[in-house]
Parts: sequence; structure tokens; C-alpha cells
Amino acid sequence: MLDILIKGGPIMYLLLLCSIIAVTVFLERLIHFHKSSIDTQKFMSGIRNILRKKNYTEAITICDETPGPIANTIKMGIMCHEKKREQIKESIEEASLYEIPLLERKLMIMATVAHITPLLGLLGTVSGMINAFKSIVNNPGPVSPAVLSEGIWEALITTATGLVIAIPTYVAYNYLVSRVESFVFEMEKCSTEVVNLLCEGKDEYEI
Repeated sequence: MLDILIKGGPIMYLLLLCSIIAVTVFLERLIHFHKSSIDTQKFMSGIRNILRKKNYTEAITICDETPGPIANTIKMGIMCHEKKREQIKESIEEASLYEIPLLERKLMIMATVAHITPLLGLLGTVSGMINAFKSIVNNPGPVSPAVLSEGIWEALITTATGLVIAIPTYVAYNYLVSRVESFVFEMEKCSTEVVNLLCEGKDEYEI
């Protein structure tokens, strides 16, 4: 591996740095999502029973004790239980505008790594090919096919390395995006249910 790294030239060190960054971000996001995950059905079952009893303080306490964006978003709606439906929905939407960027944080780094590593690899290959043909020009006379093949082989190392890094990084990025979308879907579903629970009988009264 060290020999390949050296033969690939300076671009290989940039590719190695990109791979380290991608792995670090992926693991950090996995840990964050794991800590933010909850049993939504169990959580909403408890919230549903408490809200039907109009015990808003206990419902807020449960949200405080529950980690993750879903509980944080629901809490904002419950704290505005005395307000009208539209105001409750607005407070929940404001909370989600804060929570969603926290879920998406650093994902752009992985997308960037997935896009630039093949380009860096291609740049390394082009640079290596230029050096290989430059050495041929500077050494007139018969060129050994073995020497030429070795120069081309070394130049292609960076392209292969860039693709090896880019493909799993892109797959990992799409997986994390799907996790974010799952969180957002659960937030929207739970928020709608909480709004309906908080506004039971209130809409008729307002009319």
C-alpha cells in the first residue's frame, strides 16, 4: 500500500485525506442518528394518552427526557397548546426548521468527497501521463514497451483509487440521506397527530 501511495504521486495523499474525511463523517453521522432514533409508536402512544388527559406538563417532561428531533419538535407544539391550530402548526414548523439542518449537517462534505475524488484521480492520471511522455521526449532513442507500460500503470493508479473512494462514499451518502428523510417523515406524521390531538374540540369552539 505504501509503495502504491508513493508511485501514485502527490494526488494520492489528497485522495487518502478525502477517504479519511468521508469515513469520519459517516461514522459520526451514524452515531448521531443512532442516538436520535426512538421507538416512535411507543413514544406517540404515551404522548397520546397524556394529551387526552390534558396533562400538558407531563407530556413536555416526556419530550424533554426523549432524545432526538421528533421529541423536540413535538414539544414545541405542546408548549403552544393554548393557541390556535395555525399557531401550533407554525411553532412546530419553526422547530423542524432548526432540527432538520442538524440532521443534514456534514452530509454535504460526503457528497463533495464523492464528486471530487474521481476528478482528483483523473488529474493524477493526466499528470502522470504528462510526466511519462515527457521522460520519453527527454530521452531520445528506442523506448522500451516495459518502461512505457510502467509509466502508464503508475499514472492510472490515481484514477482507480479515486473511483474506489468515490463509489462507497456515494453509497454511504445516499444511505444517510435516506435516514434523514425517514426522520423527517416521522416528524411530519407525529406532528400532524399532535396538532389534531391538541385541537380536538378547539376548532368547533373557535368557529
